[in-house]
This record gives sequence, C-alpha cells and structure tokens, in this order.
Amino acid sequence: MKALVVYLSTSGNTKAMAEAISHGIESMHVDVKAVSFYDVKPEELKEADVIAVGSSTFYYKMLPPMEKFMDETLAGTVPKGKVGAAFGSYGWSGEAPILIAQKMREMGMDVIDPVLRILHKPTDKDLQECKRLGVDLAEALKHRAKPVKA
Repeated sequence: MKALVVYLSTSGNTKAMAEAISHGIESMHVDVKAVSFYDVKPEELKEADVIAVGSSTFYYKMLPPMEKFMDETLAGTVPKGKVGAAFGSYGWSGEAPILIAQKMREMGMDVIDPVLRILHKPTDKDLQECKRLGVDLAEALKHRAKPVKA
C-alpha cells in the first residue's frame, strides 16, 4: 500500500498541510511520500493507491500549473478507483480544493469528503486536522485491502 501527497504551495502553507497529512498516513503504517507537483513522477502516481492533491487558491481557481498537472499528468495515469483527497490553503475564497476534488471524481477516484481548506497559515489545530485526514486516507485504504470473507 502506497500513498502520495502532491502539492503546489506558493507561501509554504499548503506544503505544511501536505507534510501533516503525510504524518497522519505514516502513523497508520502506510508508505507515503509528500512531494511538490513539480517533482512527482508519473510512475509514482501510477503506483500509489492513495493520492492527495493540494493547491493554493488564486483568483477563485487552482493555480494554472496545478490545473495542467491535474488535466494532463494525473489524468494521464488513469487513477480510476484510487482513493483521493483534496486540500489547500487560501486567503480569500478557497475554491482550489473543491475544484481538485471535482476533477478527481471526474477521473473516477473515490474522494474523501469534505475537502480540507485552511485560511492562511495553518495553526496547530489545523495541522491536527490535516493529520486526521491522513489517518482517514490510510483507514480508507486499509478497509479496501481487507479480504472479503465468503
């Protein structure tokens, strides 16, 4: 079981969220990697059972490079059936995580709701929420991996 937490962070806030989500996943003994979307490799996306994607919001949207990543790179790996989550920090409106989750659903991913949106810099309480999302992702993955008894 592998998890990948991919983020685009303009001020470090979404990166802090990604790292906390990763700690939550790791606490459940699932192999996880947090990585900037600039550095993620398509084969890592293909191998991951869980993919969480985070972006800051810019003018009521996800940042254009993240939109391109979603539409080309992630979609190109055909993530149908994988567990997904969307997250991000924002200053005014916070639509990017909602748009990410929508794109994930369109790709056939099973997205955990609600999306995680945090205003400005995450507080300690916010980071605990991020860690909880990581635990929820790991639990969803482990629940799927359990063999069904006949």
